[in-house]
Amino acid sequence: MSVAERSLVNEDLVTVGRITAVYGVRGWVKVHSYTEPMENILQFSGWWLQAPCEGGKASWQPLEIDDGKRHGKGLIVHIKGVDDRDMAATFCQRDIAVDGSEMPQLDDGEYYWHQLQGLQVISQFEGREYRFGEVVRLMETGANDVMVVRGGEDGRERLIPYLPGQFITQVDLDAGQMIVDWDPEF
Repeated sequence: MSVAERSLVNEDLVTVGRITAVYGVRGWVKVHSYTEPMENILQFSGWWLQAPCEGGKASWQPLEIDDGKRHGKGLIVHIKGVDDRDMAATFCQRDIAVDGSEMPQLDDGEYYWHQLQGLQVISQFEGREYRFGEVVRLMETGANDVMVVRGGEDGRERLIPYLPGQFITQVDLDAGQMIVDWDPEF
């Protein structure tokens, strides 16, 4: 697949960060990394940058980084061939993705957040079944991760702790669903 064709296809890409702002006057930009630890984003060989949306469809463009490092509490990177602040600003507020095949393999029962997003959540609580909707995002809270689930039978948004074995009883990526043990009143 050519680069031009790849920029139009995003099924295999996983969002791993975002360019947030320029840094300095020589073409460096600040990056908010979604990886843990944050420096792991620098280990991926091929970055893709989300192009400005045209016609409501996101497309991706290859992005070459020639340097990157931790700076304070964040990361900064230098985009190859970009040596001025104004040019660097055109890359800001855009997502960074990598090819999903570059993601490290996980052990059985472990999942990346992007794999959980979009799963239909079904609660089997006290012998009854409730359809809560889909996982729209996950968030870190310190103690544990929390799923934001919305669009179910009652239209409510629910925050469900992602605690496998306690509230999460089954994850079936092939079926596109997650079974939870969660009180529908919460």
